[in-house]
Amino acid sequence: MSRYTLALVAWLAWPPAGHAQTDLQPLPYIPPPPGMVDADLEPQITIVQRGEDHVEEYRIRGHLYMIKVTPPHGRPYYLVDHRGDGQMRRYDDLSPNFQVPLWVIHPF
Repeated sequence: MSRYTLALVAWLAWPPAGHAQTDLQPLPYIPPPPGMVDADLEPQITIVQRGEDHVEEYRIRGHLYMIKVTPPHGRPYYLVDHRGDGQMRRYDDLSPNFQVPLWVIHPF
């Protein structure tokens, strides 16, 4: 038997790398380093029922920036405050050209 044939047979008989371990376990959760996550920047969502409408209010640091209204019949719509001045603009969906409100967090 030639050297190349022997190498080919050995390569075909070798188990694939994916089948080497069958007792895979999920990785444990690793929390982020201290000081990296600001709980004040997490959105606070308040869900209320106004009449027959299901209303979700989204706030960051107490500032209302978006409202999602789901009527009992029909599709939900969104009211978004782009400038942070309290004037809400209506959107029927969050399409790809939707812009998230932006505020100055810290001036340099």
